[in-house]
Amino acid sequence: MAGLVTGFLAGLLGIGGGGMLAPVLYEVFGALGVEEAARMHLAVGTSLAVMVPTTMRSFAAHRARGSVDLKFVRRYRLPILAGVALGIIVAGYASGTALKLIWIIAGSLLALRLYLGRDDWRLGKDIPKSPLVEAYLAVVGFLSTLMSTGGGALISMLMTLYGRSILQAVSTSSGAGPLIAIPGALGFVWAGWGAAGLPPGSLGYVSFLGTLVIVPASVFAAPWGVRLAHGLPRRHLELAFATFLMVIAMRFLWTLL
Repeated sequence: MAGLVTGFLAGLLGIGGGGMLAPVLYEVFGALGVEEAARMHLAVGTSLAVMVPTTMRSFAAHRARGSVDLKFVRRYRLPILAGVALGIIVAGYASGTALKLIWIIAGSLLALRLYLGRDDWRLGKDIPKSPLVEAYLAVVGFLSTLMSTGGGALISMLMTLYGRSILQAVSTSSGAGPLIAIPGALGFVWAGWGAAGLPPGSLGYVSFLGTLVIVPASVFAAPWGVRLAHGLPRRHLELAFATFLMVIAMRFLWTLL
């Protein structure tokens, strides 16, 4: 079920789906007896691994419908990748508590943006060629790596604030998913190589067995979300996802108290 929802959200919102999957895997690994020291890292790393084929399928489906701004993806791929690289380095040294705090803060802010956001808010008619935009997208890559999200919500926000349609924003955001997921997953393999407390079938902080179980369902469901993204209003789904983010943020906060 988690795999189906992950793929569906990846196609619908361009978010990669890992933002939903990582908290679920955190609970699953806890039930399987994974030590707390490795539990959060393993959840994030496995989510990134699941995102690789899921986001590629989502991006291909959006691209086939002609709604992806490929110039945007090509122009800003380097800042995004730079942010991912920094996220990988931080993940190698950060504790599980630090990852939870990042999730709590960034997830709550993203939920707030989804609650309050309006499609008619504008900063300009087109995205400027500015170091600030590049810095923003580097931050997107950084946070998305540590939260195992595809960056879709943050990239969509940028594009809609500069006059792009919500459909094009979601479609183009799906193109950032593979840029984040592929190096991110490999980075978590590296960061967790030889770490103690990992379950059988793990490659660093990536559960290979968990990935094999979840990927077929997530890849299967991604085109469903794409079809709905091209045919239905998304506001209610955004609000539902925002509520989910807040619930998970509160859950992680509770584990720290």
